[in-house]
Amino acid sequence: MALRAFYNEIKGLKVRDLPAYVKPKLSWEYIKNSTDKAVDRYIEKYIDTSSIQPLYHVIIGGMVISYLVALPHERRHLEHQQQQASGGHH
Repeated sequence: MALRAFYNEIKGLKVRDLPAYVKPKLSWEYIKNSTDKAVDRYIEKYIDTSSIQPLYHVIIGGMVISYLVALPHERRHLEHQQQQASGGHH
């Protein structure tokens, strides 16, 4: 959604005007302010309304992080199984 909005903002610009438009958006101050706004909107939408959605967000986020942490181990395990199946020993 944010990428679509960004695309809609820049699609009318000329190529030579693009760096001057994008450079201020990459500053730490702009990033900090936009993050603060996003957190404030999240609090208004979910926390202030006593919604259960933040709990779901934490649970799903935990599952995604645990999957990403375990992924290298699982890939090594799969590679080892494939080596053994092809007759390779170590």
